[in-house]
Amino acid sequence: MASRIAVVTGAGSGIGRAAAEVLAGRGEHVIVADRDVDAADQVAGFLIEQGLSAQAEHVDIGSHDSIASLFERIDKEHHRCDILVNNAGVSQIKDLLDFDDDLFGSTIQINLIGTFRCSQHAARLMAREHWGRIVNISSISGIRAGVGRGAYGPSKAGVDGLTRQFAADLGALGITTNAVAPGPIETPLTTVVHTEATRDAYRRHIPLRRYGTVEDIAHAVAFLSSDEAGYINGHTLPVDGGFVAVGLLDA
Repeated sequence: MASRIAVVTGAGSGIGRAAAEVLAGRGEHVIVADRDVDAADQVAGFLIEQGLSAQAEHVDIGSHDSIASLFERIDKEHHRCDILVNNAGVSQIKDLLDFDDDLFGSTIQINLIGTFRCSQHAARLMAREHWGRIVNISSISGIRAGVGRGAYGPSKAGVDGLTRQFAADLGALGITTNAVAPGPIETPLTTVVHTEATRDAYRRHIPLRRYGTVEDIAHAVAFLSSDEAGYINGHTLPVDGGFVAVGLLDA
């Protein structure tokens, strides 16, 4: 069949960029969507230079109007959306007793409500073809609580719940919805947020004793968005080196 249309939010860097590269390498036409237009242009340009198919688009996941505008442009130009990777998100590490309403609300707005809105708009286009793949980037923080993640963890737990809900509602339309829950991954964000003490703590509790790479996540995303994953629906897949699966490692 002709190249599928794959939308990746937050694709200007990190996991989103890696997912865009893997999907484009598989032959999809990738819409590199990001709030940072320059970053999106750079990634799309890189893919095009490699002989792959891509375009850059602006989107602010915190704005319903911006999301609606993105999918209106996609519908007008391509008349379809086959794959959606909900990657864009925010994270803060802050003492729970100091969390204010604005910070909590903005995190939920982007990580959870933004994922809902993007999925809703994409699913309307997918339903026309009776085929679609929605892959949400969740987090192990939505499965196991971590100190200082008073908004991020609950927002990602919400994404896991949203994944199951969309799977229930959209399955009959030929659309699967799954999530990938990254463990600690080497990204520009973790470089800023994770202290050396945090890194040491993670390494001690991960059977593979290392951080993952953005490619580790991208390949999981590519699989869940493929034909081969057509009977996988409503699940959250931790890609975390075994962090969620095990308890005490030090005898």
